[in-house]
Amino acid sequence: MRQLVARLTAAYTAAPAEALPALLATAIDTVRVDHGGGCDLSHPGTPAASVAMLRDLGDQVEYLLLSDVFVVLDHRGDLAVVTDKRFERVVTSVRKAALVAGAIGTDDHIARTRWATEQKWSHTNQPNGYWIAAADPRAAHEAVTGTAPADRAALLTDGAACAVEQFGLFDWASALDLLTMSGPAELIRRVRAAELGDADGAARPRYKRHDDATASLCLFDQEHR
Repeated sequence: MRQLVARLTAAYTAAPAEALPALLATAIDTVRVDHGGGCDLSHPGTPAASVAMLRDLGDQVEYLLLSDVFVVLDHRGDLAVVTDKRFERVVTSVRKAALVAGAIGTDDHIARTRWATEQKWSHTNQPNGYWIAAADPRAAHEAVTGTAPADRAALLTDGAACAVEQFGLFDWASALDLLTMSGPAELIRRVRAAELGDADGAARPRYKRHDDATASLCLFDQEHR
């Protein structure tokens, strides 16, 4: 992930006006080349990353999403939540078959998680599956993109968005207010507390006790909006 971010930053620095999918495609391809010929990048288990990007256009923002990430846009109190629904559509049936309440940490849970991962592989970067940033730059051109007005915006991985989507700690407006007033660290602290409060997944069956959680808040110049 760090390598992809570094290459994406380099691509943007070299061509800041380039379309977001093209910038991401360049970054993915550069990371692929960085690996040389020593890795089997065609394997469906090749390391991959979800991506959320945002660019300030002055009176609007431009966004790109790939896989299980969220962008929350607030324009004068009118909220829009954008996500890539293809991932959820693909994995819903797999998760339903794999997850057992209260099983986190057991051998059965580990085996079921491994099975679910292998099932997802068959749908990764496929036309009727879901797209993610791995070794194929074509995935970037399958991203969810758009533009919208926004006074502030949040970008969240699913491990941070679960504060709303899974644990129901807040609605989206309250989550965005918390990010604005207290910062991403406080949102993630609340998520971690909720995860520890349901450590075995009895109340909220899930793959992991703790998921990777990242959140970013963007505040825009009101004079241009």
